[in-house]
Amino acid sequence: MARILVVEDEASLRSTIAYSLRRDGHDVAVAADGEQALAAWEQSPSDLVLLDLMLPKLDGFEVCRRLRQSSSVPVLMLTARTDEIDRVVGLEIGADDYVTKPFSMRELLARVKAILRRRELLRQELHRTSAGSDDHVVIGPLRIEPSRRRVFRSDHEVSLKPKEFDLLLHLARHPGQVFSAEQLIEQVWGYDALGDAGTVRVHVRSLREKLEEDASHPVLIETVRGVGYRLVD
Repeated sequence: MARILVVEDEASLRSTIAYSLRRDGHDVAVAADGEQALAAWEQSPSDLVLLDLMLPKLDGFEVCRRLRQSSSVPVLMLTARTDEIDRVVGLEIGADDYVTKPFSMRELLARVKAILRRRELLRQELHRTSAGSDDHVVIGPLRIEPSRRRVFRSDHEVSLKPKEFDLLLHLARHPGQVFSAEQLIEQVWGYDALGDAGTVRVHVRSLREKLEEDASHPVLIETVRGVGYRLVD
């Protein structure tokens, strides 16, 4: 069982989502606007936030920004907007992924299950690495410390969003190996190919902007045309 915060201003959809999650055994809190969402979070932090983009008072973008100031909680955006720029902005400010309305409840529950499963695997991995003696990965100028979730480039710390870190660590643990966007969705997001490859593209671009000397000519994270991405050893 996980604690899940559902932030949705449409009452019928909010009730339907909450009912379905509770039926699956989760502890669910609900909020109808951005201010209620932040108040609910302060009162009792959740394991996952389902966050509508278009909210009264504070929109989903601002709620996500504020959550990311103090937490790495997974955030799954619920958006009725079809404009890609809105999805890109949401991912860039720290959302892990998005579901576009209208969506089936089956799809949403599958995403929730995948996120929570992946979160538990990361917790287990964190426990193992923190108990070990060799708690870092070095690739070229990058030093990655999994247990502390910190990244350094040439001794300068780089601040990464939670899913950016997960993606970088996965690539770093398989240096030189090429992964398709679909493989990364499955292995990093855990969605069994349900996710949108655009999510991977946005996160790769953000990593390049933070880690490469020239993001327009990347030398660390390479694109293998027609195949996918790899981290150069």
